[in-house]
Amino acid sequence: MNVTIQEIEFATPAFDENLRLRNDILRVPLNLEFYVKDIAAEYDSLHLGAYSIEGELAGSLILKTLNEQQVKMRQVAVAEKFQKQGVGKNLVAASEKLARERSFTEMILHARETAVPFYLQQGYEQIGERFTEVNIPHFKMRKKL
Repeated sequence: MNVTIQEIEFATPAFDENLRLRNDILRVPLNLEFYVKDIAAEYDSLHLGAYSIEGELAGSLILKTLNEQQVKMRQVAVAEKFQKQGVGKNLVAASEKLARERSFTEMILHARETAVPFYLQQGYEQIGERFTEVNIPHFKMRKKL
């Protein structure tokens, strides 16, 4: 699917739409909710949105700087109606390109166990043992940029 990747400014209507998508896809199925302190902590992160030709938010992710070399990909979410159409792949590729442009050399992420095959296909490597985060199994993954 052809999507346009755009930066989403913190505390804007587009950010609120992004938050709703992330909540619906990542939080509600786990009976979790966002807290104000969690959202406030994202003010210095880079939020990316994937938009359909019609302008509908199809997916989103967050990039959080860890240090001068590493950036962490977080909260990758694709709306149900757009899943399995390449939106996630496009988002990940755009985030890697942006990270390289900003001189990062490594992307880190915590993948839900069910998403590990997707990230392996995108060239990420699994690091270490399985661990629990938000009450579900995850693996740490990384990719040299």
